[in-house]
Amino acid sequence: MTILVINNKGQYNHRIHRTLRYLNISSEMISNEYSVDEILSKNPIGLILGGGPSIEESGNSENYIKEIDLPILGICLGHQLIGKVFGGTIASAESESYAQIKIDVIEENDVFKGIGNDMDVWASHKDELTNISDDFKVLASSKICRFEAIKHKDKPLYGIQFHPEVHHTPNGEKIFENFYDICK
Repeated sequence: MTILVINNKGQYNHRIHRTLRYLNISSEMISNEYSVDEILSKNPIGLILGGGPSIEESGNSENYIKEIDLPILGICLGHQLIGKVFGGTIASAESESYAQIKIDVIEENDVFKGIGNDMDVWASHKDELTNISDDFKVLASSKICRFEAIKHKDKPLYGIQFHPEVHHTPNGEKIFENFYDICK
């Protein structure tokens, strides 16, 4: 019952893994260079695609999204990659954000269960999804980012632009607990 945290070389990937440990959720952090077969041989119940500096350093993450039929939570770059794989567009944000912001929860579905109508979160990004395909619905948005959270309509694929693993997202652990429930 292990969740694999895919290290996309972002500054917070270790915090994702540590947060899961604090929540007593079995996890292992692995390189984004693992093959799909290597990932599947570990028999994970889900994947978390961590953040990272750029698509160029995301390794095989896009292949995981395309080829692995497990629940996947994409955080920051992971979120952007999920959108991109299904025809979405990534571009520089109109407003680069490195601060705590308030997001509006549009649908308290799955990963936002028990959160309420809004949530204070830590935004740390210069790129974002600027367009998503009809395969997705928007779960949350903010004044600075239209697609703060998305969910695939038919698959257990979730993307969040913000960072639930840091102290500046006070209820961030709830996102991980909800994702774990989805994986189980």
